[in-house]
Formats: sequence, C-alpha cells, structure tokens
Amino acid sequence: MKAIEHLLEVLIFNSRWLLAPFYLGLVAGIVILLIKFAQEFFHIAGHALTGSESEVILAILTLVDMSLVANLLLIIIFSGYENFVSKIDTAGHEDRPDWMGKVDFSGLKVKVIASIVAISAIELLKVFVDVGNGPEIVAAQNQAITWTNADKAIVWKVGIHILLVVSGVLFALMDKIAESAPKHGGKH
Repeated sequence: MKAIEHLLEVLIFNSRWLLAPFYLGLVAGIVILLIKFAQEFFHIAGHALTGSESEVILAILTLVDMSLVANLLLIIIFSGYENFVSKIDTAGHEDRPDWMGKVDFSGLKVKVIASIVAISAIELLKVFVDVGNGPEIVAAQNQAITWTNADKAIVWKVGIHILLVVSGVLFALMDKIAESAPKHGGKH
C-alpha cells in the first residue's frame, strides 16, 4: 500500500510539468505582442509629422499599453513557472532580475492586479485624450443632458477602472492580514 501511495504522490508531484506548455504559450504571446508593437511603432513613425498631437499621444499610449502587457506576461511566466513548476537556474547571471525567485503566489496576485490597474489607467488616459475628437454630452437649454453611447462607454470604463483599483487594494489588504495572522506549524 505504501508503494501505491508513493507512486501516486510522484505522479501528482510531476503533474506540475503540465503547466510548462502554458508558460511557453505566454512566451509566444509576447512574440505576438512584439509583432503588433513593431507594426504600431512603424505606423506612428510614418505619421509622426502628419498626425495631430492627440493622434501621436494616443499611438504612444498604445505602445506603453503593449509594453505593460508584455511586462505583466513576463512576471506571470517567471513567477508562475518558479512557483508551480521548477526553479529557473540562472543563479549568478548578471541580468537576472532582483525580484525573480522572490515573488510568491501572494506577491504575484498583487503584481498582476497592479499591472491590470496600470493598463486600465492607460486605456482611460487614451479615452480622455481622445474625448475632444468624438461625440460629447449634449445639453440643450433648459433640457436634460442627453448621453451618447460613447459617453456611456466612458462612464463604464471609469467604473471598471475604479472597481479594479478597489479590488487591488482589497487584494493587498487581504495579503497583509494573512501575513499578520499567526502561522500554523507542523505536518498533518
């Protein structure tokens, strides 16, 4: 019976390698993002002199947005792989990020939500920069304000961003509470 238990535990422990293709897929996602980044960069470069200031700012914010998504993917790949699959053997490499190997699952959650909030903020900034180029709230004299679909979309985006910020704060608060709670030691 002990041999079956050991075999089962080895099988369960080795099943962590089933996650490796997910992380390779995320690496491929970064490559795809790099291709889109290059396309957007050359598109901006081609219109740098002819485009309006707000068009150039919006395009650059799109590049920043893509960069943040790529950073998020890298954090998830490194931390997820090291937390759930295997340690990445880069000890002593001069380019090894300081945080690598130190971000546990709790820290990963906070970094992910912080990155999502930053991405959401960039998206909102793009909307606000572009707001003068689209439909606006129209108010007729002595009449109620009429909301367009674009205005409703902005309100939804602001609401979602606020929800993400609140979620991030709650995640950080939950982790802080969990860290301060007394630890239960011993084996089952």
